[in-house]
Amino acid sequence: MGFLKTKNYSELLFDIFIYTTCALVFLVIAYPLYFVIIASVSDSTLVSTGKVLFVPKGFSLFGYQEIFQDSRIWIGYRNTMIYALGGTFINLLFTLPAAYALSRQEFRARRPLMFFFVFTMFFNGGLIPTYLLMKDLSMIDTMWVFIFNPVTVNVFNLIITRTFFESTIPNEMYEAAIMDGCNHVKFFSKIVLPLSKAVISVIGLYYLVWHWNDFFTGLIYIRDYSLQPLQIVLRDILISNQVFAEGAGSGGAGGGYAQRYADQIKYGVIIVSTLPILVVYPFLQKYFEKGVMIGSVKG
Repeated sequence: MGFLKTKNYSELLFDIFIYTTCALVFLVIAYPLYFVIIASVSDSTLVSTGKVLFVPKGFSLFGYQEIFQDSRIWIGYRNTMIYALGGTFINLLFTLPAAYALSRQEFRARRPLMFFFVFTMFFNGGLIPTYLLMKDLSMIDTMWVFIFNPVTVNVFNLIITRTFFESTIPNEMYEAAIMDGCNHVKFFSKIVLPLSKAVISVIGLYYLVWHWNDFFTGLIYIRDYSLQPLQIVLRDILISNQVFAEGAGSGGAGGGYAQRYADQIKYGVIIVSTLPILVVYPFLQKYFEKGVMIGSVKG
């Protein structure tokens, strides 16, 4: 009995330690985002002086009003939605069949092809050859440079998906399907894909977040304002308001107003750019851990 009491007491202490640690980690991760949210609706003077910690003070939606009054925001949202959804569809369209082919043991070229895929993770042609390639393909200043680009297949995602197929789809299932007259195309579309919702959701989320945050592609390849993604639009708004704040000077009422204006824009821009992804993530969270863990362990 004494041993059991000691064991239960030790387990209780261990549980308290684990829950306390998890709570601290959660606060470290969640508080910066929470602070940005309350800072975006608080008086910037109070934020800069450290008086805003847990609740907003001097509540104001002035920053959001200025952001959403800019018509470029809606154009940027529209473009980014098209680029993110279309690009993610193309990514999955190429990644999933490639991962399935590389997961088949009877495919003799799987190892050489996998070597070339992995090779591109460490070596690439560089920015200038890539730009010349996009130019020769007439993709400069077009929406297609976001959808069809050199990162159409992410090798890391390809490896995760291939390992998922190898460890989750038994070979006996394929042999049974072959006996019923099924070929690889039907087996992949009718059996493999329905059983792979977890990894498809995870890989799709990876690609979606990458397209949503893609800033460099628009900066290098796009000059037409009507094609710019949201990240470029928000950058331009942030820079223009920062210049306005600096130009107003550091003294006087005009300078203080300009600084408050720029600071609220800064925090508002962060929320506007990240909120859609934060809204989507909870719906895919149940697949996230399962898809990654199963796809990362073989056997």
